[in-house]
Amino acid sequence: MMRFIALLIALALPVAASAAGHGKSEASREDFGDAAKGQQIAGQVCAACHGADGNSPLSANPNLAGQHPDYLFKQLMEYKSGARANAIMAGMVANLSVEDMRNLAAFYASKPAKQGTAKDMELVTAGQQLYRAGVPDKGVAACSACHSPDGAGIPPQYPRVSGQHAEYTATQLRAFRAGARDNDLNAMMRMVAARLSEAEIKALAEYISGLR
Repeated sequence: MMRFIALLIALALPVAASAAGHGKSEASREDFGDAAKGQQIAGQVCAACHGADGNSPLSANPNLAGQHPDYLFKQLMEYKSGARANAIMAGMVANLSVEDMRNLAAFYASKPAKQGTAKDMELVTAGQQLYRAGVPDKGVAACSACHSPDGAGIPPQYPRVSGQHAEYTATQLRAFRAGARDNDLNAMMRMVAARLSEAEIKALAEYISGLR
């Protein structure tokens, strides 16, 4: 229990810092980049996998609509640098400039995210408990501490997760657990995912897919 409390305190510090800058990030969405230019790039490069408006029709590919521009820009930059390893995305961003990536982030952040719907209510019940309360016995803090109770996230570090495809969420949690994805802040997601079972990952992913 003491380890769990210590973990909650550790999580609360970066969350508080991010929350302090929350208003600034949201207020500067329109100034982040040129959404109109970003839309042109998205139509040429991104739409086939992520949808014309960032609501992906493919469950293996993430929804980008409504995501925080800061977070989107960070991911694009890290695909380009190799800090986030993905051969397909590395190819997609290879010819994009920093300005292009800022414009793309502004475009997707400006689009409304469609509400998702969970399908397996048994998994949803288990996932809700995990998301809201974590797993104290395993030292896993509640997901809501960083991603907010409604899944809206806390910019710039903690992304929106609500309505995300269950398949994509589960794949990312597995990647963090295996260390295959390691561009998380202070190794936080790797630490959390390493303590999750496959059943817990599936439950969380299903709950998040319908979270709103």
